[in-house]
Amino acid sequence: MNNNVLTSTLILTVLSSIGLVFFIRASVKARIQQLQLIAPVPETDLLNQLQTHLQNRAYRITQVTPQENQITFEGFVQPSWILASLLTLLALAGSLCMGLTLSLLFPSYGASFFWLGLISPLAGIFYWQKAGRSEQISLKLNLSEVPEQPSQITITAHRDELAEIKKVFAATIPT
Repeated sequence: MNNNVLTSTLILTVLSSIGLVFFIRASVKARIQQLQLIAPVPETDLLNQLQTHLQNRAYRITQVTPQENQITFEGFVQPSWILASLLTLLALAGSLCMGLTLSLLFPSYGASFFWLGLISPLAGIFYWQKAGRSEQISLKLNLSEVPEQPSQITITAHRDELAEIKKVFAATIPT
């Protein structure tokens, strides 16, 4: 095979491998966002509903700050077996592609580069160790001077938890 083709294939494989490493690292990145809930129900009812929802999802109250009208919840987020498996399979595919490219570029070493596939479980292990972590959810009640104004609560949490809150409270909270 043409040496230029093999060299360009190696360069593309290395670039793809770099992208795979960044993808694996991004799988454990914390994505904290804020959500404003405005509901026509009284603040205490909305807070009680949110507190019940979060406690049902294994979060517990860790801090109450009455001066700032803020409640902080904390809970442990379990890593996903599916995502750990997917990352391991992607790392296996990437390392086997790298092994194939290297074995074509350096035929004197034969199939010895396919041993790179043995490093693929490290991706799943990395995800499993980093993804299982304690996360916080902060609820801040925004009090209004006008009594007729709807309740407004600012929630700061991971974007997946905010999506779950939006889904559960869709009937209560107008969009």
